[in-house]
Amino acid sequence: MEYYLVVKKVHMACAVISLLGFLIRGYWMLTGGKLLHAKLTKILPHIVDTLLLASAIYLVAASQMYPFVVNWVTAKVVLLVAYIVLGTIALKGGKSKKTRVAAFMLSVATMIGIFGIASTKPALAFF
Repeated sequence: MEYYLVVKKVHMACAVISLLGFLIRGYWMLTGGKLLHAKLTKILPHIVDTLLLASAIYLVAASQMYPFVVNWVTAKVVLLVAYIVLGTIALKGGKSKKTRVAAFMLSVATMIGIFGIASTKPALAFF
């Protein structure tokens, strides 16, 4: 159980680091910052997000709270997919700055939703 708690702390730390990194990259996108296209800016998020995903998979397997079985886990996965799609549009794929800004704002909202679900899961258990 101690190992589970360590992995959970790593997962939570990676989630915060991932969000902060995304907010910084979003700021650079909004302001036309050149660091958005730096090599480290492209590599570091993948490392953090890989640790985040690996720890999530471990936590799901260890707790046996699987998506489509536990509603709040399903909600987090659905929001995660939306966050990835919207974040990609915001930082890479949006045709116009207006589209990128809208996608950025929506992706931040989905991440807030993920954090909200993670912190209130006992309250959501009745769904």
